[in-house]
Amino acid sequence: MTSPTATTAPRAAADPNEAVALVLRVWRQDGPSAPGDFETYEVAGLSPDMSFLEALDVLNEQLTGTGRMPVAFDHDCREGICGSCGMMINGQAHGPLRGTATCQLHLRHFHDGQTVTVEPWRAAAFPVIKDLVVDRSAFDRIVEAGGFITAPTGSAPDANATRVPKEVAEAAMDAAACIGCGACVAACPNSAAHLFTGAKLTHLNLLPQGQPERWGRAEHMVEAMERYFGSCSNHGECEAVCPKEISIDVIALLNREFRKARFANRRLGGQSG
Repeated sequence: MTSPTATTAPRAAADPNEAVALVLRVWRQDGPSAPGDFETYEVAGLSPDMSFLEALDVLNEQLTGTGRMPVAFDHDCREGICGSCGMMINGQAHGPLRGTATCQLHLRHFHDGQTVTVEPWRAAAFPVIKDLVVDRSAFDRIVEAGGFITAPTGSAPDANATRVPKEVAEAAMDAAACIGCGACVAACPNSAAHLFTGAKLTHLNLLPQGQPERWGRAEHMVEAMERYFGSCSNHGECEAVCPKEISIDVIALLNREFRKARFANRRLGGQSG
Protein backbone atom coordinates (compact mmCIF):
# COMPACT_ATOMS: atom_id res chain seq x y z
CA MET A 1 0.00 0.00 0.00
CA THR A 2 2.90 2.34 0.59
CA SER A 3 3.79 4.41 -2.44
CA PRO A 4 7.33 3.98 -3.76
CA THR A 5 7.46 7.61 -4.87
CA ALA A 6 8.97 8.85 -1.62
CA THR A 7 11.77 6.31 -1.44
CA THR A 8 13.88 7.19 -4.47
CA ALA A 9 16.24 10.13 -4.19
CA PRO A 10 17.65 11.96 -7.22
CA ARG A 11 21.24 11.44 -8.28
CA ALA A 12 23.60 12.92 -5.69
CA ALA A 13 25.93 15.82 -6.41
CA ALA A 14 29.03 14.69 -8.29
CA ASP A 15 31.40 16.07 -5.67
CA PRO A 16 30.08 16.82 -2.16
CA ASN A 17 32.96 19.26 -1.62
CA GLU A 18 32.05 21.47 -4.57
CA ALA A 19 29.40 24.17 -4.71
CA VAL A 20 26.06 23.33 -6.28
CA ALA A 21 23.97 25.42 -8.63
CA LEU A 22 20.22 24.83 -8.87
CA VAL A 23 17.50 26.09 -11.16
CA LEU A 24 14.48 26.74 -8.93
CA ARG A 25 10.97 26.88 -10.42
CA VAL A 26 9.04 28.48 -7.58
CA TRP A 27 5.30 29.07 -7.34
CA ARG A 28 4.59 32.78 -6.85
CA GLN A 29 1.16 34.03 -5.79
CA ASP A 30 0.47 37.41 -4.22
CA GLY A 31 -2.60 36.34 -2.25
CA PRO A 32 -5.46 33.86 -1.87
CA SER A 33 -7.54 35.38 -4.64
CA ALA A 34 -4.66 36.40 -6.91
CA PRO A 35 -3.58 34.29 -9.89
CA GLY A 36 -0.31 32.41 -9.48
CA ASP A 37 2.41 31.06 -11.72
CA PHE A 38 5.91 29.63 -11.66
CA GLU A 39 8.96 31.84 -11.82
CA THR A 40 12.41 30.45 -12.57
CA TYR A 41 15.57 31.48 -10.74
CA GLU A 42 19.17 30.32 -11.01
CA VAL A 43 20.95 30.04 -7.67
CA ALA A 44 24.67 29.28 -7.67
CA GLY A 45 27.35 28.85 -5.03
CA LEU A 46 25.27 26.64 -2.78
CA SER A 47 27.03 24.33 -0.33
CA PRO A 48 25.95 20.66 -0.52
CA ASP A 49 25.66 20.81 3.29
CA MET A 50 22.96 23.49 3.13
CA SER A 51 19.39 22.55 3.85
CA PHE A 52 16.76 23.23 1.22
CA LEU A 53 15.43 26.11 3.31
CA GLU A 54 18.89 27.69 3.30
CA ALA A 55 18.84 27.54 -0.49
CA LEU A 56 15.59 29.53 -0.38
CA ASP A 57 17.29 31.96 2.00
CA VAL A 58 20.07 32.50 -0.54
CA LEU A 59 17.48 33.00 -3.29
CA ASN A 60 15.66 35.58 -1.17
CA GLU A 61 18.90 37.45 -0.53
CA GLN A 62 19.40 37.66 -4.28
CA LEU A 63 15.84 38.85 -4.83
CA THR A 64 15.89 41.53 -2.12
CA GLY A 65 19.32 42.68 -3.32
CA THR A 66 17.80 43.48 -6.70
CA GLY A 67 14.68 45.11 -5.28
CA ARG A 68 12.33 42.19 -5.91
CA MET A 69 9.92 40.54 -3.50
CA PRO A 70 11.37 37.51 -1.66
CA VAL A 71 9.64 34.15 -1.77
CA ALA A 72 7.28 33.69 1.18
CA PHE A 73 7.61 30.33 2.92
CA ASP A 74 6.86 29.02 6.39
CA HIS A 75 9.69 28.02 8.71
CA ASP A 76 10.55 28.05 12.39
CA CYS A 77 12.64 25.44 14.20
CA ARG A 78 14.55 24.09 11.18
CA GLU A 79 15.05 20.90 13.17
CA GLY A 80 12.16 18.79 11.86
CA ILE A 81 10.01 19.45 14.92
CA CYS A 82 7.60 22.33 14.25
CA GLY A 83 6.10 21.10 10.96
CA SER A 84 5.84 24.57 9.44
CA CYS A 85 8.26 24.10 6.53
CA GLY A 86 6.04 21.92 4.35
CA MET A 87 6.17 22.33 0.57
CA MET A 88 6.11 20.18 -2.55
CA ILE A 89 9.55 19.60 -4.06
CA ASN A 90 9.53 18.06 -7.54
CA GLY A 91 6.01 16.82 -6.89
CA GLN A 92 6.77 15.14 -3.58
CA ALA A 93 5.78 16.39 -0.14
CA HIS A 94 8.96 17.49 1.71
CA GLY A 95 11.08 16.26 -1.20
CA PRO A 96 12.59 12.92 -2.24
CA LEU A 97 13.85 11.53 1.08
CA ARG A 98 11.63 9.43 3.28
CA GLY A 99 11.17 10.41 6.93
CA THR A 100 12.57 13.89 6.31
CA ALA A 101 11.03 17.34 6.68
CA THR A 102 11.97 20.04 4.16
CA CYS A 103 14.29 21.71 6.67
CA GLN A 104 16.22 18.43 7.02
CA LEU A 105 16.62 17.90 3.26
CA HIS A 106 20.17 18.80 2.21
CA LEU A 107 21.39 19.92 -1.18
CA ARG A 108 23.77 16.98 -1.42
CA HIS A 109 20.74 14.98 -2.52
CA PHE A 110 20.46 17.07 -5.70
CA HIS A 111 22.90 17.16 -8.58
CA ASP A 112 24.60 20.26 -9.90
CA GLY A 113 22.44 22.15 -12.37
CA GLN A 114 19.26 20.26 -11.51
CA THR A 115 15.90 21.97 -12.03
CA VAL A 116 13.79 21.78 -8.87
CA THR A 117 10.09 22.68 -8.85
CA VAL A 118 8.82 24.09 -5.56
CA GLU A 119 5.09 24.43 -4.84
CA PRO A 120 2.79 24.93 -1.85
CA TRP A 121 0.56 22.18 -0.50
CA ARG A 122 -2.29 21.60 -2.96
CA ALA A 123 -5.54 21.02 -1.06
CA ALA A 124 -8.82 22.90 -0.87
CA ALA A 125 -8.60 22.87 2.93
CA PHE A 126 -5.16 24.56 2.72
CA PRO A 127 -5.78 27.77 0.73
CA VAL A 128 -2.65 29.58 -0.42
CA ILE A 129 -1.91 32.73 1.57
CA LYS A 130 1.16 33.81 -0.41
CA ASP A 131 3.69 31.92 -2.54
CA LEU A 132 4.53 28.73 -0.59
CA VAL A 133 2.56 29.65 2.54
CA VAL A 134 -0.82 27.98 3.07
CA ASP A 135 -3.50 28.32 5.72
CA ARG A 136 -3.52 25.12 7.79
CA SER A 137 -6.00 26.35 10.39
CA ALA A 138 -8.33 23.48 9.44
CA PHE A 139 -5.97 21.30 11.49
CA ASP A 140 -6.54 23.62 14.44
CA ARG A 141 -10.29 23.11 14.15
CA ILE A 142 -9.80 19.34 14.43
CA VAL A 143 -7.64 19.67 17.54
CA GLU A 144 -10.06 22.16 19.07
CA ALA A 145 -12.86 19.62 18.60
CA GLY A 146 -11.28 17.06 20.90
CA GLY A 147 -7.51 16.85 20.79
CA PHE A 148 -7.06 17.70 24.45
CA ILE A 149 -7.70 16.50 28.00
CA THR A 150 -9.76 18.75 30.29
CA ALA A 151 -9.65 16.67 33.48
CA PRO A 152 -8.10 18.75 36.29
CA THR A 153 -4.92 17.00 37.36
CA GLY A 154 -3.44 19.45 39.84
CA SER A 155 0.33 19.40 40.16
CA ALA A 156 2.47 17.02 38.14
CA PRO A 157 2.14 13.47 39.50
CA ASP A 158 5.06 11.15 40.11
CA ALA A 159 6.31 9.49 36.94
CA ASN A 160 5.07 6.02 37.94
CA ALA A 161 1.82 7.06 39.62
CA THR A 162 -0.22 5.96 36.59
CA ARG A 163 0.99 2.68 35.19
CA VAL A 164 0.93 2.34 31.41
CA PRO A 165 1.97 -0.87 29.62
CA LYS A 166 5.17 -0.41 27.63
CA GLU A 167 3.54 -1.34 24.31
CA VAL A 168 0.74 1.17 24.87
CA ALA A 169 3.15 3.94 25.87
CA GLU A 170 5.28 3.33 22.78
CA ALA A 171 2.27 3.33 20.46
CA ALA A 172 1.00 6.56 22.01
CA MET A 173 4.44 8.19 21.67
CA ASP A 174 4.71 7.10 18.02
CA ALA A 175 1.37 8.77 17.28
CA ALA A 176 2.28 11.87 19.29
CA ALA A 177 5.29 12.39 17.00
CA CYS A 178 2.95 14.00 14.45
CA ILE A 179 4.12 17.57 13.80
CA GLY A 180 1.01 18.68 11.90
CA CYS A 181 2.92 19.63 8.75
CA GLY A 182 0.12 18.63 6.38
CA ALA A 183 2.20 16.43 4.07
CA CYS A 184 -0.35 13.64 4.47
CA VAL A 185 -3.10 15.89 3.11
CA ALA A 186 -0.96 17.23 0.27
CA ALA A 187 0.03 13.74 -0.89
CA CYS A 188 -3.40 12.13 -0.61
CA PRO A 189 -5.38 11.96 -3.88
CA ASN A 190 -8.49 12.85 -1.88
CA SER A 191 -6.84 15.46 0.37
CA ALA A 192 -7.81 13.36 3.39
CA ALA A 193 -6.56 14.18 6.88
CA HIS A 194 -7.09 10.76 8.44
CA LEU A 195 -3.42 10.23 9.28
CA PHE A 196 -3.21 13.56 11.11
CA THR A 197 -6.53 13.08 12.90
CA GLY A 198 -5.77 9.45 13.68
CA ALA A 199 -2.41 10.40 15.20
CA LYS A 200 -3.91 13.17 17.35
CA LEU A 201 -6.71 10.91 18.54
CA THR A 202 -4.58 7.79 19.06
CA HIS A 203 -1.98 9.30 21.37
CA LEU A 204 -4.77 10.43 23.73
CA ASN A 205 -7.22 7.54 23.45
CA LEU A 206 -4.57 4.92 24.21
CA LEU A 207 -3.56 6.45 27.53
CA PRO A 208 -5.45 6.23 30.85
CA GLN A 209 -5.61 10.02 31.09
CA GLY A 210 -7.55 10.18 27.85
CA GLN A 211 -10.33 7.76 28.78
CA PRO A 212 -12.89 10.15 30.37
CA GLU A 213 -13.40 11.99 27.06
CA ARG A 214 -12.59 9.11 24.74
CA TRP A 215 -15.93 8.71 22.98
CA GLY A 216 -16.72 12.39 22.65
CA ARG A 217 -13.21 13.04 21.38
CA ALA A 218 -13.46 10.43 18.64
CA GLU A 219 -16.83 11.60 17.34
CA HIS A 220 -16.12 15.33 17.52
CA MET A 221 -12.69 15.14 15.88
CA VAL A 222 -13.91 13.00 12.99
CA GLU A 223 -16.89 15.28 12.40
CA ALA A 224 -14.61 18.32 12.35
CA MET A 225 -12.23 16.55 9.97
CA GLU A 226 -15.01 15.68 7.54
CA ARG A 227 -16.07 19.32 7.30
CA TYR A 228 -12.77 20.23 5.67
CA PHE A 229 -11.10 17.18 4.17
CA GLY A 230 -11.83 14.31 1.81
CA SER A 231 -12.36 10.63 2.54
CA CYS A 232 -9.58 8.10 3.07
CA SER A 233 -9.32 5.47 0.34
CA ASN A 234 -6.25 3.66 1.71
CA HIS A 235 -3.77 4.72 -0.97
CA GLY A 236 -1.05 4.87 1.68
CA GLU A 237 0.53 8.03 0.24
CA CYS A 238 0.16 9.72 3.64
CA GLU A 239 2.36 7.17 5.37
CA ALA A 240 4.91 7.31 2.54
CA VAL A 241 5.51 11.05 2.86
CA CYS A 242 5.09 11.55 6.61
CA PRO A 243 8.37 13.01 7.94
CA LYS A 244 7.80 11.16 11.22
CA GLU A 245 6.86 7.91 9.42
CA ILE A 246 3.59 7.54 11.31
CA SER A 247 1.89 4.28 10.39
CA ILE A 248 -1.54 4.13 8.80
CA ASP A 249 -2.38 1.86 11.73
CA VAL A 250 -3.62 5.06 13.38
CA ILE A 251 -6.25 5.36 10.63
CA ALA A 252 -7.54 1.87 11.43
CA LEU A 253 -7.75 2.83 15.10
CA LEU A 254 -9.49 6.10 14.18
CA ASN A 255 -12.16 4.21 12.24
CA ARG A 256 -12.65 1.72 15.06
CA GLU A 257 -12.88 4.44 17.71
CA PHE A 258 -15.39 6.42 15.66
CA ARG A 259 -17.70 3.44 15.14
CA LYS A 260 -17.59 2.57 18.84
CA ALA A 261 -18.10 6.22 19.77
CA ARG A 262 -21.24 6.51 17.68
CA PHE A 263 -22.76 3.59 19.55
CA ALA A 264 -21.52 4.69 22.98
CA ASN A 265 -22.67 8.28 22.57
CA ARG A 266 -26.14 7.25 21.42
CA ARG A 267 -26.44 4.89 24.38
CA LEU A 268 -25.48 7.68 26.80
CA GLY A 269 -27.51 10.34 25.06
CA GLY A 270 -30.53 9.96 27.35
CA GLN A 271 -28.57 10.54 30.52
CA SER A 272 -28.91 13.88 32.23
CA GLY A 273 -25.99 16.10 33.23
